[in-house]
Amino acid sequence: MGVNQTNWEDLGISNDFLFGKVMQNPRLCQELLQRILPDLKIDHIEYPELQKAIKPDADAKSIRLDVYVKDNENIVYNIEMQASDTKELPKRSRYYQSLIDLQLIDKGQTYRKLNRSYIIFICLEDIFGHRRHIYTFENLCKEDSNISMGDETTKIFLNTDSDMDDVSKELKAFLDYVGGRQSDSALVRKLDEEVNRAKKNREWRREYMTLLMRDRENQKIGKEIGKIFGAISVQRPTPFRGRNYNETTGEVRLNRRTGKNIFKRSRMIFTYDS
Repeated sequence: MGVNQTNWEDLGISNDFLFGKVMQNPRLCQELLQRILPDLKIDHIEYPELQKAIKPDADAKSIRLDVYVKDNENIVYNIEMQASDTKELPKRSRYYQSLIDLQLIDKGQTYRKLNRSYIIFICLEDIFGHRRHIYTFENLCKEDSNISMGDETTKIFLNTDSDMDDVSKELKAFLDYVGGRQSDSALVRKLDEEVNRAKKNREWRREYMTLLMRDRENQKIGKEIGKIFGAISVQRPTPFRGRNYNETTGEVRLNRRTGKNIFKRSRMIFTYDS
């Protein structure tokens, strides 16, 4: 979860930070999940952790989930708000799935203990380009699509930028609302009330501003690194090979001490997933 760089007063439901806060309302979160997955009967949901962070080990990429909940049947749901097409969402969903699975069973347990799971991305852009509101993916046999792999994992990508008649009226109203369009729906009205209530929370405002300043500092560091690496590239055709580059640690030995310090500081850029 990153922070879309917008002033607190101007935030809407499409901001991932605010969306995560609004979804802390279990009634609204359950109702939204029921709109997305109408074939399921979700009696109630619980939050194993708010804003669940998963850190597999010191060297692996960690993630912070916008919304992570479990229902009365122990089905796990991860919902992510995605404001822009980063060109990597399919593989990001694969990585999220793998890390979530790591949290679901302990050493010595059988794989049958893995929960059924849904990873859901709500996107403001059509990342697959076929004008659909919803793209649902499951693992099926390539030779016979009637044969399911049976791993009980589903990945869903919702798209607000569509005029196709492929979802329910209630889900379309929600997607229109996320996309910034007027929508007359009971769920949308309740969500909008919750958004306005959340924006009055001073603690959440301070948290948001802290994350926003962190992101801006990381961008500044990234630009400094880019300038230094660009200068090195001009002077040396292959700056990341030979004695100046340690492939094990990823460190670059620069002539200028400031360059090396900036490179070390850059590790903080990857503290959170963008």
